[in-house]
Amino acid sequence: MTIAPPSASDAHPYDALTPECVLDALSAQGLWPDGRLQALGSYENRVYQVCLDEPVQGHDKMVVKFYRPHRWSEAQILEEHAFAQALLQAEVPMVAPLTLQGSTLHQHAGFAFSLSPWRGGRTPELEDWDTLEWIGRFLARLHLVGEKQDFVHRPALNAQTMGKQPMQWLLAHAEMPSHVRARWQSACEAALAQATHTLQSSPCRIIRLHGDCHPGNILWTPLDDAGRGGPHFVDLDDARMGPAVQDLWMLLSGDRMQRSQQLSTLVEGYEQMRAFDRLELALIEPLRTLRLIHYSAWLAQRWSDPAFPRAFPWFGTEAYWLEQTAILQDQLEAMQEAPLYI
Repeated sequence: MTIAPPSASDAHPYDALTPECVLDALSAQGLWPDGRLQALGSYENRVYQVCLDEPVQGHDKMVVKFYRPHRWSEAQILEEHAFAQALLQAEVPMVAPLTLQGSTLHQHAGFAFSLSPWRGGRTPELEDWDTLEWIGRFLARLHLVGEKQDFVHRPALNAQTMGKQPMQWLLAHAEMPSHVRARWQSACEAALAQATHTLQSSPCRIIRLHGDCHPGNILWTPLDDAGRGGPHFVDLDDARMGPAVQDLWMLLSGDRMQRSQQLSTLVEGYEQMRAFDRLELALIEPLRTLRLIHYSAWLAQRWSDPAFPRAFPWFGTEAYWLEQTAILQDQLEAMQEAPLYI
């Protein structure tokens, strides 16, 4: 059974975010956009590249990010901004929101938004060992700042928030054929129980993280004549408390041997800047399990946003839930195996 896409009569908060609304929001901050808007890749928020007639703080091209309504509180967004500013002050490559009219967070027509300098880049070549080692050093520098203090308002990455709550939401709201629901629920509960046990038994330290460190969230620029370039982040939208290995495992791909080699290289670079606790290796598969459950709930909860049915037409089908069932069963086996060795 496929989840029906929203009808033309279904309203979504982003329907009100017209180009005119975006330009008015910029003008209210004393900016002079030339009218050109380019939508950038983001499903969770709405992000645009804008060009200015007059540079602001030395920038004539900026990125404006409109936060998804009701997702984060103002305190949580400002905590994200403060983390970005702390990274920038520590000379960690990070594009942080600019302070305009005394704040990094602004309001217009019911939308919260921020403005950052535009900076380009491409997805890093993770098959290159030197690139992986460099990213390892980069992540260690991020974590050196992250461990200096805790988030107060932003959530933690744990089995309750990233596993149990999404599973319960899906069981209450997602449309699945009854025979598929029973199989998915059984696999999900078993995998989640194992992940929860491993995570709760872990003595690993919890620090501030990027939180969603997949290859698409790292941009890479080639070195210029002054030696500037390499990896940088442009967003900390999913920053939260969690174990350091969360920011490493999503960069791995391939079979077990390939992932082990990639992880070894990442950690080799990481340990040039910060110690890495090998006990966290046992958390990789439990964390992957939580992400699988959370991802299904994220898609289902966003289905009223017209961007989601267009981008994920396969979601919610019987084949999708059967595939997720098989993946969760595989995860249960993976969590019972010895962790990756480096």
